[in-house]
Amino acid sequence: MIDNPQPQQTPRRWVIKIGSALLTNDGQGLDHEAIHVWAEQMVALGNNGIELVLVSSGAVAEGMCRLGWERRPEQLHKLQAAAAIGQMGLVHAYEACFRAHGIHTAQVLLTHDDFLNRVKYLNARGTLRTLLELGAIPIVNENDTVATDEIRLGDNDTLAGLVANLVEAERLVILTDQAGLFTADPRRDPEASLISVANVGDVGLEAMAGEGGTLGRGGMRTKLDAAAFAARSGTDTVIASGRTRDVLIRLAAGEEIGSLLKPNQPPLAARKRWLAGPPTVRSKLILDAGAVHALCDAGKSLLGVGILGVEGNFARGEVVACLDRNRREIARGLANYNAKETRKLAGQSSDRIGEILGYVNEPEVIHRDNLVLISG
Repeated sequence: MIDNPQPQQTPRRWVIKIGSALLTNDGQGLDHEAIHVWAEQMVALGNNGIELVLVSSGAVAEGMCRLGWERRPEQLHKLQAAAAIGQMGLVHAYEACFRAHGIHTAQVLLTHDDFLNRVKYLNARGTLRTLLELGAIPIVNENDTVATDEIRLGDNDTLAGLVANLVEAERLVILTDQAGLFTADPRRDPEASLISVANVGDVGLEAMAGEGGTLGRGGMRTKLDAAAFAARSGTDTVIASGRTRDVLIRLAAGEEIGSLLKPNQPPLAARKRWLAGPPTVRSKLILDAGAVHALCDAGKSLLGVGILGVEGNFARGEVVACLDRNRREIARGLANYNAKETRKLAGQSSDRIGEILGYVNEPEVIHRDNLVLISG
């Protein structure tokens, strides 16, 4: 008689993001010794059942170093060229470190559209999950060589938050050159104190966040945004210094290091996580106060009568953002009508859709089931 196998415990899953200043030793080129140390810690985590996705900055900074550039260029094509050159050294460094431990790595380059387009989103999620099942460590970066200013994600903190949401990670760890989130910029205020624990969405946190350095695009503010994206899957976020000895191992052991940001709401369903995913949506609907109340307070669908204006050119089924009169985004969802049709339906009651368009797809412009509220 064969015993029934015991159900296996679902492995814990972390997304780890390492910033440019850490990886390049503040712009002096890739710090291979530091990369080796982090890799050894990640190997130890993997041996203890933690699945890992690594989001790595450093491509542009490493490219600048190889090209002999002291200042980050402003021209997009020069940034893309630096990223292309630096990415070669970055991936090689990681691959060599993990290969020494018999672990496969995989380069995954993502863009804004991979989170906005439903098919691409599902494909990216499936690929990452398969890599994790194979025991490989995906090394994720934004595809800087093809992204334009209009569609770029903006920084790898944002990317890390979106990836944590994508793979439904248990924890997002953002390693930076600071000890965590402080009440003020510790580089300017000696009285600043470390925030050990806080809730995502705490309105007081943003006032405390500083700006980014010269090497990367992100600062503490973008790390708060990343935590908000990750929180949609119930993921907690830790912001800690990557220079702290054995930081990853000690975090896995439960030691309190850096700043822990906890989710302030239950995880969203998978479809709504996708709707809430990308940091920006190009097409927008401007709503009156009644529509804002219906969506935010009454849990209703969006009707044409509550639409004041339509911006952008979108197709039926595309994600659109819903803004109040002050242009604050309150929700986003899948449009039942394209932009031309929606403009005709703006300010009109639902019983006039057939008269205006000659047909009726749905009585709502966005159905509640295809809409997610955006906190902020």
